[in-house]
Amino acid sequence: MTSNKTILIVEDDPGLRSQMRWALSDFDVHVAEDRTSALSVLRKENPNAVVLDLGLPPDPNGTSEGFATLEAILAFKPETKVIIATGNEERKNALEAIASGAYDFYPKPVDIDVLCLVLNRALHLFELEEENRRLSLSKRESALTGIIADSRGMNKVCQLVERVAPAEVSVLLTGESGTGKEILARALHDLGDRSANPFVAINCAAIPENLLESELFGHEKGAFTGAIRQTVGKMEKADGGTLFLDEVGDMPLALQAKLLRFLQARVIERGGGNAEISVDVRIVSATNQNLEEMIEQKTFRDDLFYRLNEVAIRIPPLRERERDVVLLAKYVLKKFGGELGRKVKGFTRDALSAMVDYEWPGNVRELENKVKRAIVLCEGSMITAADLDLASRDIEVAFPTLKQVREKSDFEAVTRALGVTNNKVSAAARLLGVSRPTLYQLMKQFDLRE
Repeated sequence: MTSNKTILIVEDDPGLRSQMRWALSDFDVHVAEDRTSALSVLRKENPNAVVLDLGLPPDPNGTSEGFATLEAILAFKPETKVIIATGNEERKNALEAIASGAYDFYPKPVDIDVLCLVLNRALHLFELEEENRRLSLSKRESALTGIIADSRGMNKVCQLVERVAPAEVSVLLTGESGTGKEILARALHDLGDRSANPFVAINCAAIPENLLESELFGHEKGAFTGAIRQTVGKMEKADGGTLFLDEVGDMPLALQAKLLRFLQARVIERGGGNAEISVDVRIVSATNQNLEEMIEQKTFRDDLFYRLNEVAIRIPPLRERERDVVLLAKYVLKKFGGELGRKVKGFTRDALSAMVDYEWPGNVRELENKVKRAIVLCEGSMITAADLDLASRDIEVAFPTLKQVREKSDFEAVTRALGVTNNKVSAAARLLGVSRPTLYQLMKQFDLRE
């Protein structure tokens, strides 16, 4: 494991290299004489700080090779603290190096005490930045921990969320009710640069039309009967953070126009007021409706759709996520079993089979409700299909044998490889990573003639 005091000295003078290596014995010192050897040591030893002389061969009297080495070091490991060795007459070069990404410089002739001070300060800063990166990574990993998934579709969704989160773009989450749109909206916020600021959600379908505008944009005192005080809307409360518009397809057309004006100008006016208020928010919206059909029916504005839909993420329904059903059920059981005071150990085989077979029209929300209900009603230590209020089916029908799964997978891989290579056995064998005799044996097994 690399020491946190590992440093690299890049110096073409062998005497000076030896002197510095001896004088800096408190550090884990490695040396190099030119760019090639420096990059070799960098890859092998992974130093956290580099002491770099700009005058390196084949340009020992100039700086071109030194600057090229600096650029190569920072390209390979940008967090490395590079300290430039410079004489008084070379101060301009040192400042140029710092502008190019170097951490600091030290004067020649070498004062070991000064150099040790600079190195210790650089390594301390490296440690602080490394810890910050670890904490940031930990936060980013935890943001998706509420999403229980092992299916290909949901894994793609999670990967897309991680890629899109740092970008300042509006995101539209689409999917049936109960698929977890708000959890993903929160993940987009938590993984982005606005995570330290508010995440504010508003359900456009749950608030009466005559109150939705005030809820979103706020109002001034006296704006309408009953407005006895100034009220800040959700938009302002989310300033600097993320505003999540759930069920945005239910937003009235008049309010859609006002939202569009905000997205164009990034200013709002509270109800009953005339002052323009700048608001900086990222918009994440969600709907279970087909907005493109609504545009054709003139119930949703196409210009607003394009503003909200800079990146679209479709969340697959649970019926397309067979591999997630049992995972989710076990998660819900573990989470709520103790809370509900029931010592339920797991699911019977008929319960597992029934859950896999069921269509789950209510998606994850329905599965959670059924499992919680079963925890309460279960009379034994195992939840049955009857406890879940699901019809059971024979387990052997629901789950193929491992032999059947392997044969199906092998058949699909062989036929695909032969198709891609136009039935050339040698090329297909290379694609599959097997020998020609093995492929011939598989072709015979599956009755695939050459």
